[in-house]
Amino acid sequence: MSGHDQIAGSIKSFVRRSGRMTPAQKNALKIYWPIYGIEFSQSQPDFPSDFAALKLEIGIGNGDAIIDMATTDPGSLYLGIEVHEPGIGRCLNIIHQQELGNIRLIKHDAVEVLENMIVPGSLDRILLFFPDPWHKKRHHKRRIVNQHFRDLVCRALKPGASIHVATDWQNYAEFIAAQFLADARFMNEGDASGYAEVPAYRPLTRFEQRGRKLGHGVWDLVFTKK
Repeated sequence: MSGHDQIAGSIKSFVRRSGRMTPAQKNALKIYWPIYGIEFSQSQPDFPSDFAALKLEIGIGNGDAIIDMATTDPGSLYLGIEVHEPGIGRCLNIIHQQELGNIRLIKHDAVEVLENMIVPGSLDRILLFFPDPWHKKRHHKRRIVNQHFRDLVCRALKPGASIHVATDWQNYAEFIAAQFLADARFMNEGDASGYAEVPAYRPLTRFEQRGRKLGHGVWDLVFTKK
């Protein structure tokens, strides 16, 4: 996952791992990135405009969720942010194989993308699925959800559009819920604790399905910009 602490540019919410790339992933980055990739820019690029909605997933991992959502929602353009190249390479291969024209990927820190590349009031949804919980207390400052992030989310979303976070760490769910519940700019779409039913558009990962069978919890939080 990508992000900052409140002091812009100081503390990242991710650790860059080189990871081992397969020949197919390397090939995808070489051939398909020029088609489906968008280079980070200090200015706002012209995203494809022939879509009814613009949705952003922060931290796509290996791309399973964004591919599922884009497949079932062809009228929306999905922007996916990720810093780890093996996941990007895998996702690019599937995008090409399935001929998905409504996904674009950005390989950069998500907070800097929100700061520089997203037109204010342009996003119909922001998705943050299973961000790194940085569960040790001394690492909590690395968590992506903080005041600066909420400010960027509020700026990027259209009125009536939502941010949807899912996490399998209850402590992190409580941490996120407390921040958004205390922010008068957002309306809680869940229960009094901030937890919502899983929206129909969010696919369940294999990891999550295994965890649920073992009784592990997953918490979804949905907050709408007023």
